[in-house]
Amino acid sequence: MMKSACYTRGPSPTREGRRYGMALVKGFWVGLCCLVLSLASACGTSSSVPPGGGAGFIASDPNVALSTQPPAFTLQILHASDLEASIAAVQDAPRFSAVVNALRPQFPNTVVLSSGDNYIPSPFYNASTDRSLQGRYNLTPGKADIEIINAIGFEAAAFGNHEFDQGTRQIRDLLRPDTGRGYAGARFPYLSANLSFSGTGELASADFAADGQEASSIRGRIAKTAVITVGGQRIGLVGATTTRLAAISSPGPEVRVEGRVDDTDQVSAALIQGFVDQLTAQGINKIILLAHLQQLQNEVSLASQLRNVDIIIAGGSHRVIAKPTDRLRTDLPDTRTGDYPILRSSASGQPVAVVNTGSNYRYVGRLVVSFDANGVIARIDPVSGAYAADDQGVAAVRGTPNPDVVRIANEIGNIIRTKDGRTFGSTTQFLNGLRAEVRTEETNLGNLTADANLAYARTVDPSTVISLKNGGGIRAPIGATTGGGGGEPVRRIPPVANPEAGKQSGQISQLDIETALAFNNGLSLLTVTAEELKQIAEHGVAQTQPGATPGRFPQIGGFAFSFDPSRPPGSRVLSLRVDTPTGRDVVVRNGQVQGDPRRTFRLVTLDFLANGGDDYPFPRLSNPNRVNLAPSSGITFDTPGSEQDALARYLRQIGVFTEPDTPPAQDTRIQNLSARPDTVLQGL
Repeated sequence: MMKSACYTRGPSPTREGRRYGMALVKGFWVGLCCLVLSLASACGTSSSVPPGGGAGFIASDPNVALSTQPPAFTLQILHASDLEASIAAVQDAPRFSAVVNALRPQFPNTVVLSSGDNYIPSPFYNASTDRSLQGRYNLTPGKADIEIINAIGFEAAAFGNHEFDQGTRQIRDLLRPDTGRGYAGARFPYLSANLSFSGTGELASADFAADGQEASSIRGRIAKTAVITVGGQRIGLVGATTTRLAAISSPGPEVRVEGRVDDTDQVSAALIQGFVDQLTAQGINKIILLAHLQQLQNEVSLASQLRNVDIIIAGGSHRVIAKPTDRLRTDLPDTRTGDYPILRSSASGQPVAVVNTGSNYRYVGRLVVSFDANGVIARIDPVSGAYAADDQGVAAVRGTPNPDVVRIANEIGNIIRTKDGRTFGSTTQFLNGLRAEVRTEETNLGNLTADANLAYARTVDPSTVISLKNGGGIRAPIGATTGGGGGEPVRRIPPVANPEAGKQSGQISQLDIETALAFNNGLSLLTVTAEELKQIAEHGVAQTQPGATPGRFPQIGGFAFSFDPSRPPGSRVLSLRVDTPTGRDVVVRNGQVQGDPRRTFRLVTLDFLANGGDDYPFPRLSNPNRVNLAPSSGITFDTPGSEQDALARYLRQIGVFTEPDTPPAQDTRIQNLSARPDTVLQGL
């Protein structure tokens, strides 16, 4: 069904900066919540934003024309992405439910939607396996996450990449009910138009549903599209998943991504359009795309390529977009990096609203939109925006948390709390694992974990000289932030004490390590040539650009390199040296490999990367001589050769870590030449 083309220019929200800090939470959770709230700080940690919005800010197009026809139907969409429960969810998930409970009844026509990454391997996720829960979750990680999502009332979700981190068997076990243990299964469908399943693996035909059915009739099943009927109106839903799924997760051979697969994470607009057209052919004239495309710019770009899509709920970027008047959370300096909503014109000239509101249960996104009789957006209600799910946010809307969410969060909190009393060394510094920094620059936590992997590898193979891991594998900092109130600057501090667990200030616990290195990858040893090492470094910085947070960005030990992000990908690394036991080996000078390009270096990396994760070229090495130090799945904190175990051992060895984090202008291992001069080869 084509929509009317009668519009008028809509308003253009202004942009402004704000300053935020942390308000300490009460009791034991002060340390735990501060530790991991950074999982939601996807856009940086600057305490203020320039009037223009700063690098990567995405503004609404002021020329977008809204319909001039009278509004005929108003819809409230409550939405989230990247819920990815970790320690902070013990408090944030109940508060999120309270905000949803307060907002839902304010408009009779309301839907609650997720754009994916509903869970992620973490202490919270793994707590479902604890035997103290008396088998309620059948020792299956992630079931508590799904029960929380069910209780909040999500009606549909897109597949993100983290849903596949433990393969399709895990998806099967979370989708299906287990009535014998009181587990309801997922009470919502998962959608993705660009994923195909072979049907020969863990998932069976009963796990799938035909497209275009009512979401409430296909709960716990997989489809490409679905429909929600509310207020007598049918709302079409289409899902979309990053095309790089196989490179950044573990879907296995059963799952195939349809359409183009490249470094952009962008899906084929033509492929998505086909499923949109199927819905409009049924007479549906209001379409929502649930898209998990990793970088917000991908969803914004897609908006202009599609016809008859009205709303895109983005996912994967963790970007906080909000109105200038929205109050952002003060427990970490969240930064507004886009207007709410971001307005674009579709390929047929109709308005499209793109929304996203951070991650980790920190905000409820609220879009209240009125459509004309043809299904074209006629008005965005000013109540739309990002609603903070902290105590102040709950009080502002007078919300009451869902009792089931509170119960589940308390159960999980009691389990993970005990891990904070088992400590391994200490730090005098805040260990920076903030998403916006560990994926764009060298950080002290990146250095520490890379060095820990190198130290462990040398106990197995003393010839190992270099270490490389991906910044996307670091999921949180170890430490806290304080200040920010009354104009006071935000300060980053070492881990705070937890007297109930016997943890002193500055000590690093098992819980800290499990949270920061949530995936707990195994380690692998590989042999790389000088030429291959340059290619690996080039790959690591190939996606660096303003506003992007690529998970492949490296954190390294045993070598240093410089790169110029203004140069074309593949030609950015200008200097590179390896620090061997016998001296410093110049590998790259002025962008050219020096000496014998076939000379080799022994390297330790994550098995995820060794298998080609994040598209790293390790599987194509000429003579890798690979040795796996731990299995790639089923590993635990105490498994020798896992990254968590390597860090725990290294901390015990060094005792106290004292290396401060530095801004890019002072980084020495990874030198970004847009921020500092090249000193990698100084004196060589």
